[in-house]
Amino acid sequence: MRLSPAITQRLVVAFLWLLTAITIAILAFIIGHVLAHGLPYVTWDFLSRSPEKMGREGGVFPIIVGTLAVTGLAVLIAAPVGVVTAVYLTEYTRKGRLTAVIRFGADCLAGIPSIIFGLFGFAFFVIALGLGLSVLSGALTLALMALPTIIRTSEEAIRAVPWSFREVSYGLGSTRWQMVTHVVLRSALPGITTGIVLSLGRCISETAAVMLTAGSALRMPSLLGSCRTLALHFYTLSREGISMNMAYATAAVLIVAILAIDLTAYWIMRRFITKMS
Repeated sequence: MRLSPAITQRLVVAFLWLLTAITIAILAFIIGHVLAHGLPYVTWDFLSRSPEKMGREGGVFPIIVGTLAVTGLAVLIAAPVGVVTAVYLTEYTRKGRLTAVIRFGADCLAGIPSIIFGLFGFAFFVIALGLGLSVLSGALTLALMALPTIIRTSEEAIRAVPWSFREVSYGLGSTRWQMVTHVVLRSALPGITTGIVLSLGRCISETAAVMLTAGSALRMPSLLGSCRTLALHFYTLSREGISMNMAYATAAVLIVAILAIDLTAYWIMRRFITKMS
């Protein structure tokens, strides 16, 4: 018996809704489980004090600062390079071997495991350049990890800008640079911001690459000093069984931070789209 197209469409839509509901339920369960076990231990003392006894007691203030330093510097390095690369690929070159090689390289970088980035960062930034286990070494390594995401998402966002926008800009007498900066990038800003936020989320949750390049010190970070991030602190506490309560509390802070970043970026994008429309 052959089903009618209308029934087939309803079955497919119902199946897609089911898969979506399962995905959301799994995500909600993970977030709820971590927050339920971690939030009771997230107090002002926990957020403002330094770790004591290898993290068994005390707080995570230096670790929060280290996380902001490493991930913030990584995004500050990767975002301009990635956006400029995307602009070059879409607005200043034609399809050819060079652009194919750049896109292929970006796709290859996106598929490399983070531990490989960590080993490269350890061999090149830490040893060859003599930067040591430091915030700068970790940020440079994470910037390399974030570049593929920023390049590809920015490129797709720029390509999504209608060609008529460019023609109107040229018709008004603007140069290519003026057209790119005032028309294309402004229209593609929500998509570019999404790519940067995605790369920020990957950087802030990374452990292996940070452990091999930024180290695992529990003191306040400096540019050429070692530090520990929230993700690495959670991994260390849980793996070595130091304190599961502190591990859950650290994971809760990390989840809340990522959710706050995502919601803030979404709010900024909505405001910008409303202002542009």
